[in-house]
Amino acid sequence: MYKISSGDGIPCLCVTNRKLCQGDFYERIWQIVQNREANAILLREKDLSRSEYENMAEKVLRICQEADMMCILHTFWESALKLHCHNIHLPLGVLETLPDGKRNYFQWIGSSVHSLEQAKRAEESGADYVIAGHVFETDCKKGLPGRGLEFIQKVSGCIHIPVYGIGGICQENAEAVVQAGAAGVCVMSGFMTIRQ
Repeated sequence: MYKISSGDGIPCLCVTNRKLCQGDFYERIWQIVQNREANAILLREKDLSRSEYENMAEKVLRICQEADMMCILHTFWESALKLHCHNIHLPLGVLETLPDGKRNYFQWIGSSVHSLEQAKRAEESGADYVIAGHVFETDCKKGLPGRGLEFIQKVSGCIHIPVYGIGGICQENAEAVVQAGAAGVCVMSGFMTIRQ
């Protein structure tokens, strides 16, 4: 079992990537949710069309709702409205163009940022939290050095909303990310590559 959030109290979001999943994707989501391996699921399947994503989101939302775990949908805010999901994570460009009338529907709106300027823009555009990265070197961003703990420190110091670190985060370094100012961490590979 992969768990950051239980014993040490570090809030942890599971960021999905079905292509890394060894075994059935929905079964893995069910395990994460049932075992409380994370505090929330961020369904981030970026290569899917809106209709494909919507079909997947419907199933994942059902799994999360049965276990009373937060599920955050990604990019497709229209699908979130349709599926009655009040949590959305948006690319910064989408967040900045989200119609004001739709903003009020969501309880939680997040955005991913890679610079101090983007973090400020996200906060000004109404984000409730940001995911900042990548912190450490990671296979997902092969060849690109991590921005380091100093990046988390700077982002956390320049905005007033929670910052979650992402990129190369594991049980050994999660505490350091929080000590640098993050409200919590995001983990993809650590959750998705577990053998079932």
